[in-house]
Amino acid sequence: MKNARYLAAALTLIAVILLAASLHGLSLGADTALAHSDLPVYGGSAVHDADASLDEAAALRTTYSTDDGYLSERWGADRIEAPQAWRITKGESIIVAVLDTGINKDDQDLADRVVAEVNLTDSPTSDDVYGHGTHMAGTIAAIAPECLLMNVKVADDTGRSEASVVARGIVWAVDNGAQVINISLSMRASPELEQAVDYARDRGAIVIAAAGNQGVSEPVFPAYYANCLAVAGTNKNDSLALFSNYGYWVDVAAPGFNIYSEMPRGEYEYKTGTSAAAAHVSGVAALVFSIAEDSSGDGALNDEVRWAIESSCISVDGEGMGRGLVNAFQAVTATTSSTLP
Repeated sequence: MKNARYLAAALTLIAVILLAASLHGLSLGADTALAHSDLPVYGGSAVHDADASLDEAAALRTTYSTDDGYLSERWGADRIEAPQAWRITKGESIIVAVLDTGINKDDQDLADRVVAEVNLTDSPTSDDVYGHGTHMAGTIAAIAPECLLMNVKVADDTGRSEASVVARGIVWAVDNGAQVINISLSMRASPELEQAVDYARDRGAIVIAAAGNQGVSEPVFPAYYANCLAVAGTNKNDSLALFSNYGYWVDVAAPGFNIYSEMPRGEYEYKTGTSAAAAHVSGVAALVFSIAEDSSGDGALNDEVRWAIESSCISVDGEGMGRGLVNAFQAVTATTSSTLP
């Protein structure tokens, strides 16, 4: 009996540990791997909605418009008032580089948006085998329905990447015309990586990166760098999600919990993490870029875009989320009615 009680207690403890890991959007395996290699910032399992059927997913594959039913699933777009922003702009022709695991070529809507691509990994394909980059690209396109995409594969088919490869990806994206660079990855600090972020800033692009999913205040990179917009994740209550990193170095926050988006093989899934939060902000950046004017007179628009995003955030409860929750409608409104201070 005593042994049985010990066994029951041990099993209960294991269950609690696994539950805590799940709530943080992490898996024990991913956390261990993170200590040895650089992984996409969202390393947790998909959060599936039992009510989401394959028929519903297929219905959502048609197109992005204000009339489609996907808004009922993509709660983040509604929360940051993207549909209201579409009355002003839908991000027409703005190029958003997705530095990730690739973009699925089988999703026609996403594939048709890709204007350039490069594979900087040892994978034999620029397609998304791992299933992370497609989810980010779909989220970005859901916020900015008329943006274009650049597929910059910097993470391999197991989701691993290195700072040097991401740095090369940033430079390649800038040199090939990207205006917004989405990095839903986190990794160790690297002088080469910081130089690439600065290179993007100096040439008129805005770099947006996820703050990480460890639920701690320690900075991650490239989000920490001054010329990168660091994004924390929020839940449906507009508070800091349990998994999200936070701190003085975070600039803004965006929806990152239970985010519905495209996956390879024509599938859709709910996923949780600051990766998706960063993708929301990259979509907002595309909207703002499409109507921004060079009020500072420096020959670039990225400073106006960053100012509009940060200055229009909604104040939310909790610390460590920078200016607060991004708001697409207020950001584009600020762009049309204001100049840099």
